[in-house]
Amino acid sequence: MNTVRLPAARGAGLFLLLLLAALLSGCAAFRPPPPYTTEAEALADRGEPTRRWTNEDGTTVLEYSTQPNGWTCLMVEVDASGVVLRQWDALSARNLAEVRPGMSREEVDRMLGEHRSEQTFRLSGEEVWDWNIYNDGPGIATLFNVHFIDGKVVRTSRTYVYPNDGGLLGGFYYGRPYGYGFWGGYPFGWPYRAYHPYAPWFFW
Repeated sequence: MNTVRLPAARGAGLFLLLLLAALLSGCAAFRPPPPYTTEAEALADRGEPTRRWTNEDGTTVLEYSTQPNGWTCLMVEVDASGVVLRQWDALSARNLAEVRPGMSREEVDRMLGEHRSEQTFRLSGEEVWDWNIYNDGPGIATLFNVHFIDGKVVRTSRTYVYPNDGGLLGGFYYGRPYGYGFWGGYPFGWPYRAYHPYAPWFFW
């Protein structure tokens, strides 16, 4: 009897060890970025930025956007010699609160980084950009929306996405399909569902 149970116990222990290793590796993958001191360090750790912004004072901002699936946007400001002056998350709650009415598209673009999607509403005259941000709501995702009229910010809003939005065939939000139907999925449809972080296990 002991010879039968021992392999089972070892197998269970091995499974737990593998599960713990997977969880630890997941934590490492989503670790916060270290405090870089040079541009070379940032490039070695994060690779080439999604965009570079050149400022009038000669400094450069490296933008590391994770849209449409991620919810952070690392900004690293360096001087002309490549020394890091500061770094921050453009999609942090503090930075999102800095979006004010009257700001231009260009100002918002540089402040928050690359947006996830955009949609124009003919009746209201609004052009709406959205960003996937940290999910602080009851759904599976939270979107931060910036509403423009004539190229200027008029207001901001948030949208909570639920897994059953759209029913079996999926739905649409700002022109992008969401829900876990056969033809849609948040934030994009097939084949993006195969790897986006909100897909159910049977699409991984």
